Amino acid sequence: MKFRVVHLPTPNQARSAFRIVETTGREVDWVNRYLDYECLRRVADLTLRSYAQHLLHFLRWWESVHHTDVIAPETLTESTLLDYVRFQSAQQPPFSGATINQRVAVADRALRATFPGAPRQIAPEFQVNYWRRAPMGLGRPMPAVSRLRVREPKRTIVPLSVDDVARFWSSFHTSRDLAIVGLMLLNGLRSQEVRDLNREDLLLPEAQLRVPGKGNKPRMLPLAPEAVQLLDHYLRLERPDAPTAPLFVSLKGPAR
Repeated sequence: MKFRVVHLPTPNQARSAFRIVETTGREVDWVNRYLDYECLRRVADLTLRSYAQHLLHFLRWWESVHHTDVIAPETLTESTLLDYVRFQSAQQPPFSGATINQRVAVADRALRATFPGAPRQIAPEFQVNYWRRAPMGLGRPMPAVSRLRVREPKRTIVPLSVDDVARFWSSFHTSRDLAIVGLMLLNGLRSQEVRDLNREDLLLPEAQLRVPGKGNKPRMLPLAPEAVQLLDHYLRLERPDAPTAPLFVSLKGPAR
């Protein structure tokens, strides 16, 4: 059996637009029930899509081992997720610890939400005991066990030298590219947020920018003087005076 993630927009706010289906179009019930549950919690579409992709990977592993996509509480064991970790760790090229932990965390939440009576996942070497605070801080802390996790190597952040920064900025040759990079560096915009900007979102005289963020929640950001200068140069020197909605338009064909 082969499975894939499909996007089926729907006006139903309680139904996820991202579905996992077999090639015949049959939906995988337990996975999609969990995605509907997360949709009901109003998680962002990008988050739902990442959940669907992680669960697709888990489903493919489960089907390769059990030869079915159906999961029943009695088929789950205390080592189900540990076996899933072993499978990922044996792949070449190897997955990073962060990727394995993300997939295991989503699969764990989905299994606990869909099959509340299933055995608790136990792997002492991959879990940490800790004390969980009581709700609202009332009562004694309760002993708890963390989710199954593999060790992630610590990241060492090496700052750029002055020459590296100069080479970085000199690699951009158009005002459009400089304005895009300036918004991402100076205002912390994500790449998708920059792509979604419209001309009417830029309030240059007020040095403000309306950004449609995650979950379609707009926010107003003040623009740094350097960002205002970059955007002003782009609008005056390069952006065509055309009634197009996007702020950043193509200059060199459809791929640019």
